[in-house]
Amino acid sequence: MQSESDVVRNILTERGDTWAVVGLSSNRSRAAYGVAAVLQRYGKRIVPVHPKAETVHGEQGYASLADIPFPVDVVDVFVNSEHAGQIADEAVAIGAKAVWFQLDVIDEAAYARTREAGLDMVMNRCPAIEIPQLDRRPDLV
Repeated sequence: MQSESDVVRNILTERGDTWAVVGLSSNRSRAAYGVAAVLQRYGKRIVPVHPKAETVHGEQGYASLADIPFPVDVVDVFVNSEHAGQIADEAVAIGAKAVWFQLDVIDEAAYARTREAGLDMVMNRCPAIEIPQLDRRPDLV
């Protein structure tokens, strides 16, 4: 069984560079906006997923995961916990390799379903906090 640190490292370094950011809009005051910018700085292609389907950080947005016309590697979830399970199920359905539930996004049943489907999954963590530490933390390298 992989440690949580191993899963974090795998998602950030081995699962691919196309990240659908669910809940990302052009609202600069939302956490998703800043996290997506950090992911871009580290070479990730971000795909905004929001009902408004706005272009954010220069990337075309889509209203849902199912609307994205190309493969997605990681689904980063910025929605309330009560809606996160549905997003995780959609991530499995589109063939994503991993799901990342942001800080305070917790759904144990969705975590279990997603792992059973063979995807890597992280819950209640933030890639913008984790990715800069890859070079500094031996347990993540």
